[in-house]
Formats: sequence, structure tokens, C-alpha cells
Amino acid sequence: MKNILLLATGGTIASVPSEEGLTPKLTAQELTSYITIENQPYHLDSQILMNIDSTNMQPEHWRDIAEAIYEQYDRYDGFVVTHGTDTMAYTAAALSYMLQNVNKPIVLTGSQVPIGFPKTDAKKNIHDALRFACEDVSGVFVVFDGRVILGTRAVKMRTKSYDAFESINHPYVAYIHHDRINYQYELPKPSGELQFDTSLCPDVFLLKLHPGTKPEIFDYIRHLYRGVIIESFGSGGVPFQGRNLLPKIKELIDDGKAVVITTQCLEEGEDLTLYEVGRKVAQNTVILSGDMNTEAIVPKLMWALGKTTNVLDVKKIMETPIANDMTEKEGESWDA
Repeated sequence: MKNILLLATGGTIASVPSEEGLTPKLTAQELTSYITIENQPYHLDSQILMNIDSTNMQPEHWRDIAEAIYEQYDRYDGFVVTHGTDTMAYTAAALSYMLQNVNKPIVLTGSQVPIGFPKTDAKKNIHDALRFACEDVSGVFVVFDGRVILGTRAVKMRTKSYDAFESINHPYVAYIHHDRINYQYELPKPSGELQFDTSLCPDVFLLKLHPGTKPEIFDYIRHLYRGVIIESFGSGGVPFQGRNLLPKIKELIDDGKAVVITTQCLEEGEDLTLYEVGRKVAQNTVILSGDMNTEAIVPKLMWALGKTTNVLDVKKIMETPIANDMTEKEGESWDA
């Protein structure tokens, strides 16, 4: 019999109608009252940490969730965190960095429809999450619509459909059908002791480039943030003609800011070596993101900046795979 702890944080799954729209109100006990736990291979305890729409989730809340898991880590065999879908992928990635080398499952789930509604997906998702939390696996996962995704690889793709999340640039870990789990990926075993580190610096800005982005935007960013993530075009292109962004990016770097280059394309990642528009920005000490998704890059940069003020150390942390958040490049290139 496994001991599982469910930690509730709010979200659609715990929402009820109000005059101002759906709002999280249900307690952890009210959530679990919808779940049939008789004849299940676990003993379930539940606790509410917060009751917020995940749109309001902040880095400080990530720390609260990580601390709650760490404080009770030895008492339970697995953890389920119920969470709103909008920022669930960010939280899953953040927990993957703050709680490394875990030797038990930490599972995030939620729903697109509140648990009290007739056509809810919440009961299935909680059932699947609890079932997977009983497995002899290690790490942080998102379980949603019968699919298991690594915590650093989940992206919310749909606003209404039950299959809201996809695994980006990584195989699905498993599929769950009723109580059967079909693994698609062999999970690595953790090496070393549990590492708990909730050092976070939330002073991170995410800039999505578009045709017409003004270079002057970086003058405002520089005074407010220690880290800047630039969602570039394609394989990593940054404009250097017309509105030339390169001089301002260099000023950011010279000022000691950590600048990460990623791509707006969901799949296959950046490659700054391919085009001139990438190579020119790579002449600066930028941080490469490989095929990490933005939902992982943001908390990883906050975590790295929370550990050190040395930009080269931040670069090393960011470019080192953690919790399978990026694929190591194999030197693929085109022949001209």
C-alpha cells in the first residue's frame, strides 16, 4: 500500500461558478470527495497550499510547493499536485530544478472543466495521476488526458480541449488507460542524493520578437531585469537590418545581464550557427537554449540567477541538461 499526498493549489479543477466567472473555491478534501479510492493501491492524504487561478501563480508559489514536498518527502511514496492548466508547465519545470534527484514521482495534474461539472475531465486526470504516483519512477511529471509528460517538456497547446498538453522535443513517458500504464520511454534512475534548492531570482523578462521590434525596448528592460530571454525567429534569427537589435543586445550583455536566445518555433530548437542572422548575435556571450521550451527556460533562468551573479556561471548552468530539459546536440549540419 503506497502513501500518497495530494497538494491542492486551486485552478479550474477546484473552481465553481461565481458572478465574476469561474473561481477556485474547493478545498483539498472537497476535491478528493469526488474520487473513488476504495480498493486502490494507496492511502491518500490531502492538503491545500493555496487556492488561486494559476494565472496568478508566482515564482514564490513554486517555492511554497517545493518546500511542502520536501518537508514531507520521507513520509510519502508519491505526490500529486492539483494545479491550474495555464501555468502548470512552468510549475512542473520549476519543481524539476528545485527538487533534483528525487527517487519518487511528483505528479502535476488539473482539468479543463471543473470537477463538479457533468462533463469534467478532472476525475479521470486525478485518477490517472494517483495511479502514476504509485509507480516506481523518479522525477516530476505532468499527467493529463491519459498521457505522462516529463516536467521539463510539457507545453499547454489548447485552451479548451481535454488533450491540452503535448510533450515537446521528447517522447511521452507513458500512456494511461484505466489502470494500465504503457511506458514509451525508459526513465533514468537518479544519481546522487536529493538536492533541494529553492533559490530563485524572478527578475527575468521574456521578449517575443516581431517584425518592427524597436531596439529601444532593451533600454527599459536593462534597468528592471537581470535576465532576458529572447524568443527569436526560426533557428535563432535576430534582425540586424532596419531596426538593428544587435547593438542593444550587446549593451545588455556588457552590463552583466544574462541573455538567452530561444526560438518561437515549438519544435527542434535553436541553431545559431546556421544563418547569418544567428551567427551575428552569437558573436556576443549569449546563452544557448537548445531545444528547451520556454516554460522550462523561464524557471531555469530564475533558478540559475538565484544561485550566482556570475553570468558565465549562469551560462554554464543554463546550457547543461537538467531533468532531461534539453537534448544534447550531435553536430548535425547542412552541406552547402
